[in-house]
Amino acid sequence: MNIVYLVPCFGLLALLFTAIRSAWVSRQDAGNEKMKEIAQHIAEGAMAFLKAEYKILTYFVIIAALLLGYMGATNHNSDWIISIAFVIGAVFSATAGFIGMKIATKANVRTAQAARTSLSNALKVSFTGGSVMGMGVAGLAVLGLGGLFILLRAYFGASANSEEMIKTIEVLTGFSLGAESIALFARVGGGIYTKAADVGADLVGKVEAGIPEDDPRNPATIADNVGDNVGDVAGMGADLFGSYVATVLATMVLGSEVTSHDNFGGVAPIILPMLIAGIGIVFSIIATFFVRISESAALNTSVVQKALNMGNWGSIVLSAIASAALVYYILPAEAIYLKRDYVEDGTGALRENVKAITQNGVVGAIFVGLAVGTLMSIITEYYTAMGKRPVLSIIRQSSTGHATNVIAGLAVGMESTLLPIIVLAAGIYGSYACAGLYGVAIAAAGMMATTAMQLAIDAFGPIADNAGGIAEMSELPKEVREKTDILDAVGNTTAATGKGFAIASAALTALALFAAFVGVARISGIDIYHADVLAGLFIGAMIPFIFSSLAIRAVGEAAMSMVEEVRRQFKEIPGIMEGTGKPEYDKCVAISTQASIKKMMLPGSIAILSPILVGFIFGPEVLGGFLAGATVSGVLMGMFQNNAGGAWDNAKKSFEKGVEIKGEIYYKKSEPHKASVTGDTVGDPFKDTSGPSMNILIKLMSIVSLVIAPTLAEIHGKTTVVAAKKATPTEQVAHTHTQAQTETQETAKTPVLANNQ
Repeated sequence: MNIVYLVPCFGLLALLFTAIRSAWVSRQDAGNEKMKEIAQHIAEGAMAFLKAEYKILTYFVIIAALLLGYMGATNHNSDWIISIAFVIGAVFSATAGFIGMKIATKANVRTAQAARTSLSNALKVSFTGGSVMGMGVAGLAVLGLGGLFILLRAYFGASANSEEMIKTIEVLTGFSLGAESIALFARVGGGIYTKAADVGADLVGKVEAGIPEDDPRNPATIADNVGDNVGDVAGMGADLFGSYVATVLATMVLGSEVTSHDNFGGVAPIILPMLIAGIGIVFSIIATFFVRISESAALNTSVVQKALNMGNWGSIVLSAIASAALVYYILPAEAIYLKRDYVEDGTGALRENVKAITQNGVVGAIFVGLAVGTLMSIITEYYTAMGKRPVLSIIRQSSTGHATNVIAGLAVGMESTLLPIIVLAAGIYGSYACAGLYGVAIAAAGMMATTAMQLAIDAFGPIADNAGGIAEMSELPKEVREKTDILDAVGNTTAATGKGFAIASAALTALALFAAFVGVARISGIDIYHADVLAGLFIGAMIPFIFSSLAIRAVGEAAMSMVEEVRRQFKEIPGIMEGTGKPEYDKCVAISTQASIKKMMLPGSIAILSPILVGFIFGPEVLGGFLAGATVSGVLMGMFQNNAGGAWDNAKKSFEKGVEIKGEIYYKKSEPHKASVTGDTVGDPFKDTSGPSMNILIKLMSIVSLVIAPTLAEIHGKTTVVAAKKATPTEQVAHTHTQAQTETQETAKTPVLANNQ
């Protein structure tokens, strides 16, 4: 059997696991009637948002598919079928979000009920809900990519290093474009929804009315809990689905440039990233069984964090070992090279200082990717976790007022870019040293191999947060809320570290997509010495700032509407503060839904249209500069916003158990606590709307550029690159190591080599 057929099988395995785990969650006790009623309100609000969002996105998908089909039909390196791939990617991405939303709105109330018995049961239910999300997303991604590759390869009759294979991979980019497009709208729309509700609920409920979080008297509390699912579950699921697909695709594009004499028809470098993703699913499933705590475990966050770390580290170590074994099995023993590294098509001569792709080098690149992902998570945890220096500095400066709290948070966010960028730069350098540009791409693929487990850990947080809200609104015993708060506190940390992991993978993926774009657009490189390219660099660097501005402004405007509605209800509904009058929850849900759908369109349009306009007006070289600028500033903006928001959030949460400032202990409702609420409110759109959108933004613009690259190459008169034959080891040694033999080659074959002496 051809090994590539294993890829969709891995996807089906993940979906089978998803179905089994989902059925288990559904069988758990959903609690009393009041709990079920509240959970029903949350589920209905979440589904109403998804229905409204997907209705709007259906029109976008139809229009974009028609344009892609026309562009594919008129370009010999593409095909009209790219439009079908785009639609499938969009549908799979939307399905990933739907799966997450359905399981989260089932698991939340069941987690609250499980917390009435033990912390162990509450963790089991919430993490199982998260694992349904994680495996569902990974399964859909691998099934879609693997299945489409097999079908397209058969349809075009593609073999290694043929024009048909180039066309197969180009059409497959449509699948990634569909996935990332939906991911961007889901992440931005979901982020606007959740933060408009959160900010509105906090400002009026906590600060003005002085009532606790998730208090049923707060009209915005249902919208706030719906927002946890809309932004942190459905939005995040679509986000990581897109990231997963884009990372694998970028590696496949570069793999198609490699001439490989292997036992798999020369396609080993192309199918390797899909197989790495597949075995990552298998070991993520195994690692889910490592996440457990005893019934008698102490009620503290370290116990839960340790259990999650066991699952995370288990998946990383097992996937690393299996990936290394896979590389040695699938790749040829001799060195292979990218086509662009040959001096002239049809010769065996290599350019100077090229990077060979070897088995050891590729394994090294995978390990570099896993190391970068791990270090990014550790650094992010340091800057956002309770009890660490950065968060303590924000707490300390809360004692002197709201302004100093905000200043401290901004400073922490800016400082938090230093170490991650150093790690990222070292990772890029290290992976390139291991296996060139293919190594950079395979490092990102290695990092994303454990996406299923990462997403399971990330998704458990909002489920636990919702469970706490349901416990509060249902007036369950205090000890139930204590257990859900422990899970929620750990969930906040895992969410922050997950965002650090995501932005690192996005940076490596964007670099790999950038390298793929340069090859497909048939340009020799990006020279910033040219004024137009330098101008493109600056324009690209500006895009993440404008995008963030629009997203944050949307949250602010929607939050204003929410605040006005909550104030109106407090004023006009009699008995609401006494608990005898019932708030109009539906009106707050409607405000968030309408605002998020309306406000997500402009940022999304900028992300998709800006590379198209730059590319067709100014050409592929300027577009390359544009992408470079957007990638650098987008990564920095993402890190800054995610970490600042996470630090502000945990500074506020620290007051719940009491904090010491200059010898005095301060609790909730104290003046420093009120300052910390302001900081958290400022940080909310940072960490949950614009910050997480940065990694989708930079990848989406790169994918759009990759899709239009063949058309740009034709318009701007670039010559087609034909597959070069693989250099034999003798020719490589002759060219690289022996000057006399190089001169002989120069005379006999390629006078062009004289330019390289």
